[in-house]
Amino acid sequence: MIKPQLSSHFQTRAPSAIRLTQIEFLKRTDQVTAINIAIGNVSLPMHPAMVQRMFSLDAPNSPFLKGIVKYSTTVGEIEANQAILHLIECSGFSKEGLYSQMTDGGSHAMELAVLGVCGPRPLLLIDPTYSNYSSMAERTGRSTIAVTRHLEENGKFTLPKLSLIEKVIQESNPSALLVIPYDNPTGQFLCQETLNELGKLCVKYNLWILSDEAYREVFYSPGRTSSIWGIGEKEVPGITGRRISIESASKVWNACGLRIGALVTDNKELHQQAVAENTANLCANVIGQYIFGSLLHESKAQIQAWFHQQRAYYREMATTVTSGLKKEVPGLIVSSPDAALYTVIDLRNLFGPHFDATEFTLYCAQKGQRLLNGVKTTLLIAPMAGFYSSRPGEMNPGKSQMRIAYVEPPEVMANVPKLFAELLRDFTRS
Repeated sequence: MIKPQLSSHFQTRAPSAIRLTQIEFLKRTDQVTAINIAIGNVSLPMHPAMVQRMFSLDAPNSPFLKGIVKYSTTVGEIEANQAILHLIECSGFSKEGLYSQMTDGGSHAMELAVLGVCGPRPLLLIDPTYSNYSSMAERTGRSTIAVTRHLEENGKFTLPKLSLIEKVIQESNPSALLVIPYDNPTGQFLCQETLNELGKLCVKYNLWILSDEAYREVFYSPGRTSSIWGIGEKEVPGITGRRISIESASKVWNACGLRIGALVTDNKELHQQAVAENTANLCANVIGQYIFGSLLHESKAQIQAWFHQQRAYYREMATTVTSGLKKEVPGLIVSSPDAALYTVIDLRNLFGPHFDATEFTLYCAQKGQRLLNGVKTTLLIAPMAGFYSSRPGEMNPGKSQMRIAYVEPPEVMANVPKLFAELLRDFTRS
């Protein structure tokens, strides 16, 4: 009997780099536990104001007191949208002229943005790039092009020269440039001056500038907070009306599973059409919007104190883990964690550039194990190949690289360097 066929799109889909090892690990039946550092699934509690609202859904002033959960408008609840703009303002940027739309997590905002500003012209990425952008482009029938950063021996990623980026723009005529100031996956921090220069290119060649700001304020190097909303007309004449940011409750606010994000822009027409497009999705999670909306009532001083707390927490953990990795695996290249929650590790100096990091991460997920405090344990790590655009005939720079996320409690993350070294020795001997 002939069976119905999947679409060609579904037939070619594969798990993303950040979920691959978790999917493989769940197939195991040998009672091994895993430390999952493959995905940015934050393990900290949400902001106290959000926690209070979550546990007070039956309070007298709660809209859910009687157990009724209605749709919100497609644009989202007023309070939640105002909270998004309030947080931008708390970071030192003007909210005047900005339009906000609530979405189901930052990933939904990504999809709307790619759908809204790309078409015949591609989206320009700076590789390695968070893999979901390529996935969203494929899902929506959009194309991407990329310029590539390189991980140096000293652990620093080099941003391509502006002249190279300009050359790619001239040759490929993209519609938009994606920047991730607090970078996922590299941990690189793009300062305001760099964003301004990239903004000038976007004005010169009539591009949208799309900025993923899920990790805004999570940076560890000296300097000021950077943002697409810090690119003003004074610094970059003509920038107004082409800026778009992806906002999220997942990382800075420790609410990954709440699935609340936003699409913010200074272009009224884009905002209106994004809302129109999203009417098919009806609205974002209303309970999530209510919980997130509590941040609107926190003062700038309170919000700034939270930012400081988050930075201090991750800075200490990143320092411990990166120094531990270098000690346990001499010769390992470890990227400098200057922002966000990630570090890239590269094994090319130990085993050559053709070392297959994906095979190693699959080994860890499928059969690797070591005793940790008497418990059989393995690591789940994200292979970096999926964060680079594949080019026929060229070796993927991420082939020998992996990304680790600082998402488990410090006492758990402290075990990562030794466990990684032991699993690597087991893999190379097998």
